Amino acid sequence: MRATLSRFEPFRGVTTLQDQINRLVNEAFDRTSDEANLTAWAPAVDIYETEHELVVKADIPEIKPEELDIRVENNILTIRGERQFEKEVSENNYLRVERSYGSFSRSFSLANTVNAEAIKADYKNGVLTLSIPKREEAKPKLIKVNVEAPALAAAAGR
Repeated sequence: MRATLSRFEPFRGVTTLQDQINRLVNEAFDRTSDEANLTAWAPAVDIYETEHELVVKADIPEIKPEELDIRVENNILTIRGERQFEKEVSENNYLRVERSYGSFSRSFSLANTVNAEAIKADYKNGVLTLSIPKREEAKPKLIKVNVEAPALAAAAGR
C-alpha cells in the first residue's frame, strides 16, 4: 500500500485581495460604460441658499435658451434640454471628443419654503441661473430684545 502526500494549501480556491479588487473595478467600469450609453449627460449644477432665495446654477453651454424646458411640478424642479453635436465639422476630422452631447434632464426637490411661482431664469455665458425666492414666512425674522437699564431696575425695586 502506497500513501501519497499532498501539500497543504490553506488558501487554495480563495482569490487574492488584488484579484477581488480588480474584479470590482472591472465590474464598476463595465457598469459605468453601460450607464453612459443609456444616459447622455448631466450638466454640473451648484445650488446655494441666501437669506432671501435659493439659487441653482447649471453649466449648459451651447444650448439655446428657447430650447430649455424648465418647470416645477409637485415641488420638483426639472431642467431639460439637448446639446447637439456640431455638424459643421466632419466626424472623421475629430481627433478627440470629450464633451458630452445629447439630451439631459436634472431634477431637484424644492422645500415648501420657496415660492416656485416667482422663479427667475437668466442665461449668460453658458450658465443657467435660477433664482427661487423664499416665501415671506420662511425668511428669517429679527427679533429685538428689550433690555431694562440696570439703574432703572434698581430704582424700581426699592
